[in-house]
Order: sequence, then C-alpha cells, then structure tokens
Amino acid sequence: MGKFEKEAKGLLDAIGGKENVTAVSHCATRMRFVLGDDKKANVKAIEAIPVVKGTFTNAGQFQVIIGNDVPIFYNDFTAVSGIEGVSKEAAKSAAKSKQNPLQRVMATLAEIFTPLIPALIVGGLILGFQNVLSDIHFDALGGKTIIEVSKFWAGVHELLGLPGGAIFGFLPVGITWSVSRKMGTSQILGIVLGICLVHPDLLSAYKFAEAQAADKVPQFIFGFDKVGYQGQVIPALLAGLTLAYLEIFWRKYIPEVISMIFVPLLSLVPAVILSYTVLGPIGWWLGGIISSIVLAGLTGPVKWLFGLIFGAIYAPFVITGLHHMTNAIDLELVRTAGGTGLWPMIALSNIAQGSAVLAYYIMKRHDEREAQISLPATISAYLGITEPALFGVNVKYIYPFVAGMTASAISGLLSVTFNVKANSVGIGGLPAILSIQPEHWLSFAVIMLVDITIAMALTFFFHKTGFLTKTEEDPELQAEFAAQEEAEFAGPSKAESSPEVQAADSSAPVTITSPLAGEVKELSQATDPVFAQGLMGRGVVIVPSQGELVSPVNGRVTVFFPTKHAIGILSDEGVEILMHIGMDTVNLEGKGFEGYVSQGDKVKAGDKLISFDIDLIKKAGYVTETPVIITNSDKYQVEELEQLPRAVERGSQLMTANPL
Repeated sequence: MGKFEKEAKGLLDAIGGKENVTAVSHCATRMRFVLGDDKKANVKAIEAIPVVKGTFTNAGQFQVIIGNDVPIFYNDFTAVSGIEGVSKEAAKSAAKSKQNPLQRVMATLAEIFTPLIPALIVGGLILGFQNVLSDIHFDALGGKTIIEVSKFWAGVHELLGLPGGAIFGFLPVGITWSVSRKMGTSQILGIVLGICLVHPDLLSAYKFAEAQAADKVPQFIFGFDKVGYQGQVIPALLAGLTLAYLEIFWRKYIPEVISMIFVPLLSLVPAVILSYTVLGPIGWWLGGIISSIVLAGLTGPVKWLFGLIFGAIYAPFVITGLHHMTNAIDLELVRTAGGTGLWPMIALSNIAQGSAVLAYYIMKRHDEREAQISLPATISAYLGITEPALFGVNVKYIYPFVAGMTASAISGLLSVTFNVKANSVGIGGLPAILSIQPEHWLSFAVIMLVDITIAMALTFFFHKTGFLTKTEEDPELQAEFAAQEEAEFAGPSKAESSPEVQAADSSAPVTITSPLAGEVKELSQATDPVFAQGLMGRGVVIVPSQGELVSPVNGRVTVFFPTKHAIGILSDEGVEILMHIGMDTVNLEGKGFEGYVSQGDKVKAGDKLISFDIDLIKKAGYVTETPVIITNSDKYQVEELEQLPRAVERGSQLMTANPL
C-alpha cells in the first residue's frame, strides 16, 4: 500500500470519480485537476482529508494543496485511479477551454513573467545594496557616503553594477526569450530579437530624453528613431509576441524541407523591422500612459484612496492570478519615476496575510493538523509567497483573509501617504525592506509593525466575536470521513490478509531482477527530473536494447496504465515497483506497446509483461530510458548490486531492497 493510498482514494471519490477528471498533473505543492464539472467536487470532503491543506480554482484548474509530499501523493493517486497524469503544459491546455478571455491574458502574462522573477528579485536587492553604499550620507563618516571613503566598497559598488545593470538594462532579452518559451517557438530567435532591442549601436533608452531635448536623436534611413528599449517591458512583449505568431504562421505554410532556412528568416527580420518602426513606439507610448495613470494614483490628491484600495485588493488579485500584471507596471514606474510605490504595498499585503495566519496558528497551535498547515504558511508569506497562506487557511476560513485585507488596506494608505518607494521589484514579505529606497526604511519599518499588529488583532477579534467566521471544524463531516476510512481501509482487508502481504513483515532483503536487457545507469541520470531527483522513489534507469519488459519479482500487478507504457507491481514481500517505459510516451496513446497481463494478475519473475517498439518510440521523438523505481522507498533501503553504469540482461540481479 502506498503512503497516501487511503487519502488518494478519498480524493478520487470527492472530486467526482475518475469519469470527472479530464486531466491531472502536479507542481511543487499542488495536485492540478481539469474537471469535467467543477460542481461535482465536494470541497468540504476534500479539505477534510488529513493530507489536504486547502483547495482553490484558478485558470480553469481545480487545485488541491498537498505540500512537499505531492510527488508521492500524485504517484499513489495515479495508481489507485488508473488515470495517467499529463504534463503541466497539457493540463494548462485542457484548462484553457474553461477560461474567459481575461483569464487567458492573465495566465499568459503569468507564464511570461514567472521565469523572470528570480532575476528581478536579485536585481532589486542589488539596487538596494548599491543605494546603501552610494546614496546614504552617514554622520559617522563626516556626512559622506560609504563609497566616498572606501575604495574597497567603491569597487564592490562598481562590480555589483554589472549584474544589476544587466538584469534591468537587458530586460527585453529576458522578456522576448520568455515569450518564445511560452509560445513554444524558437527560443534563440527570441533572444536575438531581444538583443536587437538593446543593441549597443542604438541610442540607449536612458539617454533618449536628453537627446530629444537637444534635438540629437539619431534615425534610421527610413526616418524612424534609432533608439533602444533598455528596461522596457511593453515594447518587448509586443515584439516577442509578433515574432512568435510570425513563426507559427510560417511553419504552417512553408514545406519542412526548407523550413530551417525560411521560417527563421521570414519571422525574425519582419519582427525586428516592426519593433523599430511600429511596436516599439506604440509600446513606449502605452507604457508611459499606464505608468502615468498609476503614478497619478500614487501621488495625486486622493492618493490615500488609491493606497487603501490597492492594499485591499492585492490579495484577491493573487487568488485570481491578476497580480502578475503588476510586474510590468512596477518596471514601468522604475523606468519613468525612478522607483515604484506599488512594490511596498505588495510586500505589506504579503506581511498582512502572513500575520493573519500567524494569529490563526497561535489560536490553533494545539491542533496538530491545523498547526502543520498554518505555521509553514506563515513563514512562506513572510518571505513573500502567500498562496499557501491564502488557500490553506485565510480564504478557507474567511475571517483571517478579511483581517489581512483590512490591515493591508490601512498599510497601503500609510505607504502612499509617506511616499514610500522601492528601487524595483524584489523579494516580498519581511525582507522587502532591502528593496525599499534607504530614505524610506524607517517609515516602511513602522508601517510593517502597524500592518502586523492590525492583521493579528483583527484575526483574534473576528474569531472571538464570531464575525465573518465560518466553522473551522465540521464534526459531522469529519465523522463521515473517519467512518468512510474505517469502512474502506481500517482493519485487514482480504488482500492485506493474504500471505503475500503478511510476508511484508519479513526482515530478509528482497532481490529485484532486471526487467530489461540494456544499459543500467544511476537514477540521477534520468532525463525526467521527477525521476532523477528521486521524487517518485529510489531505483535505477535502464536504456533498453530490446523491446521486451518482464516482471522483476514474484507478485501482483497493482496498476497497468491503459497506454501500456507503465506498470506497477507489488512483490510478495511488499515491495512496490513502478516501471515506466520511456519519457512522455503516454502521448503515444498505446501505439507501439502491447500488454500481456491485466491489473490484478499474479506474475512470477521473468513473466513477459509488455513488448514495445524501440524504433517507433525514437522516431516519435521520445527517449526509451526506463526508470525502475521502488515507490515505497520509505520502507526499504535500495542498493544497486554492482557499480554503474553497466550492461544488464533480462532476469539478472539488479538491486536489493532491504527492509528498514
């Protein structure tokens, strides 16, 4: 039995059964479902499952928060359901049919900006540290800055300027690359297009205003300004999307035999010309309008109202995915106003939601299940990642969410009142103070304390008075789930009473023979990172030389996927083994595979399980390497019998599983 087999069965029933699942995948912390009918999902029953930390629906996907054990849970879920998971991209594609146009735009923006966030965070921190070195005049240094009195720190400041300048100055390169990555087009063309936008032969965007005032803006022969787009967001987005759609268009109509030449040529050259002549100027104008509107809200006569509203609605933005659009606005404000007043409010929203969860944890610290969810969520929110807090506690119980929104609204009002600005996008939560411009550190620190105090106080108050609360514990539902577990899983079942499962208590090592002939390598060398990192369990990977897979043990077939590319066996001693032929071969939908057993069949070591066409798999563009995994590695110490890599024959000894 897998670690989460009971919970997986409960989840399958609660989401409406196998027939209601259109697609399933997982990310670092969540199971992601595309359901035929979202209304069939019993949210209360799902959230009553002990391992589940929360649920929410976003971008057409019903998501169930599991935590760090999600790879193991996912494996057990696919085993008990017989549903083969798909890639995250395939799940997103299936979910698109359930999204409205605005949701699709927001989802696209999210997927474009998410890969850039680590660089933006580092860039923001670097700018903050540089400001400490160069912009603060210390009384202890005679009113001078650090770089004015120290050659060492002056050198550090200069060195840090290289990555800091590269991240923001060459931001269009990252954006055009990310667009091509998202659209599934040639990423190198996206990079080349981005380089064209910031080419050193162009007048830098940072010097454009000065050159324009002096009427010295260089021009191309066609009369268009010869200006780069350093630090620009919208021009790069428009250019990247144009390149991607051109490439997609030409690939449909140009014969494959000459596509390598003409598709890149007819995509890149027009995209570059359009970027300089039309897209760049339009993007520059549009970005200026957006930043001007937001800047007016941040600095105008009713800025307190703007701060109040933005502070209140940012957390709901996170739930809907709309928060990703603020990255572009932040970066435009940095370019046009020398800093952003949005980022401090975003950080304060993180802190407010984290503080609400902290108060909830203090109240529920003796409840093991709630403590396991709320304490990690608090830490995560204080470091700028609020999804665990929002979906695991705050939205689930309503009143912490409202307490956090209220605190964030008041903090937003205070932030714009005192004109707090950040150098750029940076790390969120408590460490966000490092991204704040130094002259605003004290103000921001005081506002943070106000933020924390209000969020926690309101959470305690709402809970005590019952205002906006909903029942945190549904005794009837918990009893129902417990009874279901008792009826379905408690006590020895017929299978568990059989000699093969009773033998699982044996302390003798279990020998696993090779199911394939070929070359056996360490699992860490697997192409798929999920296998390579051991997230599915310990084992090895075999590159087969022959297309025949046999049973490595005496046991029973516990799962056999309809596409016949993967099979699971429970040995008579209790070792759970998964064999997955190739990577992404589920996309072949069974073509090239033939099965010789059925789920539930008894098998002996050496029995033929599956035959597969190696050449067909390779011609389809897939690798044939086959992980052989012990999925209940928490119960066994897995040891390879010989040094790897090495050649192996079917039926020869491969590894041992020693009971822990």
